[in-house]
Amino acid sequence: MKRRDFLVSALTLPLFASIAGNALAADTLTVLLPPWGTLPKEMTDRFATEAGVTLDAQTLGWDDIRTKIITSMVAGTAPADATEVDWSWVGQFGAAGWYEPLDGKIDQAVIDDIPTASIFRYDGKLLAVPYNNDFRILIYNKAHLDKAGIKAAPTTPDEMLAAAKAVKAAGIADYPIGLPLSSTEGASTAWYLLTKAFGGDLFDKDFKPLFTAKDSGGYKALAFEIGALKDGLIDPASTGLKDVEVQELFKAGKITFDVAGWAGNLALYSDPAKSQVSGDVAAALMPSVTGKSRTIGLPEAVGIPTGAANGKAAEAFIAWVTKPENEIAGYETLGNLPPRLSVLKMLNEQGKLKQGDVLLAQAAVVEPLIAQGTPGWYPQFSTAVASTINQAAKGQLSVDDAVAAIAKAAEDAQKD
Repeated sequence: MKRRDFLVSALTLPLFASIAGNALAADTLTVLLPPWGTLPKEMTDRFATEAGVTLDAQTLGWDDIRTKIITSMVAGTAPADATEVDWSWVGQFGAAGWYEPLDGKIDQAVIDDIPTASIFRYDGKLLAVPYNNDFRILIYNKAHLDKAGIKAAPTTPDEMLAAAKAVKAAGIADYPIGLPLSSTEGASTAWYLLTKAFGGDLFDKDFKPLFTAKDSGGYKALAFEIGALKDGLIDPASTGLKDVEVQELFKAGKITFDVAGWAGNLALYSDPAKSQVSGDVAAALMPSVTGKSRTIGLPEAVGIPTGAANGKAAEAFIAWVTKPENEIAGYETLGNLPPRLSVLKMLNEQGKLKQGDVLLAQAAVVEPLIAQGTPGWYPQFSTAVASTINQAAKGQLSVDDAVAAIAKAAEDAQKD
């Protein structure tokens, strides 16, 4: 998912009452999450009526959380009682045995209601429960398309290029396509997504690269990005922009297509207090060359590190976060799309889910990035992908050299 840099902050909130039917330890429950997972005071106040612990809610940037988890667990100390677990960490953390299996500790009916929970299984064991249903969808500025005389959202990558050229030619946006091309995970995941759009996959069942041939989805995806950059459809400054900075450009009306749009951001983009284009936001299924839309799920979850001091309270916290009313509150205040399918349908029926029909249609075809599960070497590989894409965008590598370098990075990562 995501490589979003935020200022570090910490918030300690006292919680006083008790959860009915649960005898939780009357000490501190530490929770380590990124800013988009940190609960607002209204929610923690409600949790205060149910828990008899003191909540130490620590907020760190995504990368900083991963570093803290690794450093702490290598040293044999849990970084917190409950922490962020990104989809991309599952293989690495699972292989190391750093997280407690949650099977039998969280209501199975709830787990069955969360399709992306399967992404957090390692060796058959559930290591974390999603709190954020992060999948990718095409988000666009409908007013830009209307002004350019384009009547419908693009359904193929070529249609997107044609629409972007029309918008640029009309002087509506200088750089209509929004894609991060910096040496960050946002650049990696955008390429992965476009690989699916071009009908491809990263690896075969034996983790051999499938993106080096010129007719492969991965090759075409990178060629699409570099071609759009050279054609002036992507801002040259994107080589230094993270995904969240691209999103700020969309909110300011500077770009037409948020190509790798976070589904939950539709709520934020449509909020007039947070977006200058709130009335112009629309969503469409991810374009595809095959006629069938494909997208990837990059959810985030909460797990309990091995050796956590207050594991029982952490279990109660995870169960509380998955309650429908709390998933809805997280969506309305933080933009986190509910991971429970029943809650998504409820919001749509109530007219509260922005572009709900499109979101539900896209959610129905969400795929894991790697069919056989995220391997332990994924972080090393993805870091190399981001760096290589950045070099290609800067003109330091050709598309041919870039995909060859990425394939070599995959082979090297599997050897380490």
